[in-house]
Amino acid sequence: MKIRKELWFGFVLMALIVAGTAFVLISAEQVTRGHLGLMMLALVVVAIMLGFPTAFTLMGMGMLFTWLAYDFDTGKTLTLMVQSAFKVMGNDVLISIPLFVFMGYLVERANLIEKLFKSLHLAMARVPGSLAVATIFTCAVFATATGIVGAVVTLMGLLALPQMLKGGYDVRISAGAITAGGCLGILIPPSVMLIVYGATAGVSVVQLYAGAFFPGLMLAGLYVVYVVVLAKLKPALMPPLSAEARHVTLPPLAERLSGGRKRAALPTLFGALGREPHKGPVLRQLGVALLPVALVLLVAGIGWLHAHNPRAAEVPSADAPQVMGSEAAPPSSEGGLAEPPPEAPADGGLAEPPTEAASAESGVAEPPVSEPVAEPAPAPAAIAEPAET
Repeated sequence: MKIRKELWFGFVLMALIVAGTAFVLISAEQVTRGHLGLMMLALVVVAIMLGFPTAFTLMGMGMLFTWLAYDFDTGKTLTLMVQSAFKVMGNDVLISIPLFVFMGYLVERANLIEKLFKSLHLAMARVPGSLAVATIFTCAVFATATGIVGAVVTLMGLLALPQMLKGGYDVRISAGAITAGGCLGILIPPSVMLIVYGATAGVSVVQLYAGAFFPGLMLAGLYVVYVVVLAKLKPALMPPLSAEARHVTLPPLAERLSGGRKRAALPTLFGALGREPHKGPVLRQLGVALLPVALVLLVAGIGWLHAHNPRAAEVPSADAPQVMGSEAAPPSSEGGLAEPPPEAPADGGLAEPPTEAASAESGVAEPPVSEPVAEPAPAPAAIAEPAET
């Protein structure tokens, strides 16, 4: 049986890993936990290369080498496993990972990525390397819905690779555009890697997103510029689309609305409202065309109102409780200034207490004078009994 070069490379790499790990363990005077970690890492790589599932490989190797590190103590191993699972389940940040994956699943099942890719590569038909550019743009958009590199690369490999090979693109350019665009998922939010890193290192995920968003977009732009320049310099690697590939068969309604002439979409739809007997499809298409504009205007209006609408001044109501039962001073009818409060005594002594009339006017009742309580009379001393003789 003839073995392919890829298998030979894998077998040689696994043999080197096993041989290096065995040499380190044999030459060590005492096997420490660091040596166990090195051996676990080597066995994880070998098991994954042999085709074992990654999740079960990591879980099994972790439990096995934890049991070895704790000197074959099963109780400590199981306790640590339960505590680690509870710590992960109690982390609020990690809840977003399955939700992002579910969002990417919905986008993929709704067939939105395929429609987006077809629309982009037809809209960019005049751009050099249009299929590769559309692939990178689609990967960047799909990365915002999943945040996982593997999902983006797998899906775009199924969608874009056959189209690029059919269009005469070079295999290396096709594979490079898909893998480079798929790797944008770790930079453009929401990135699962940034969420896991933030939860592990104790760093704010929002700050990580803010720091990775612009580099992700910049990297996508650099990829597009590289593809366009390479297509200009070497058109044989990425030939332009043929006339048949650019031709798109329109539905009967679109053919009837266009009338065989190239016109803008919105004026055509508005003009069709008056002459079309069935206005339902026209209104639906018009709503789809105007929906982004309506959303932008709505968000802009809410932001403008929030920024320019001052809060109403808080006016105290008449039912508000007053302090110490005193009434508020009525405003002066003459509009002059009020009299200043009486000055304190100059000699530094205490002020005189208010009189009874002033107390009655202010509404503050004087505390009642408590009468002195008579002390009880001491009890008579007990008469001592005579001692017995």
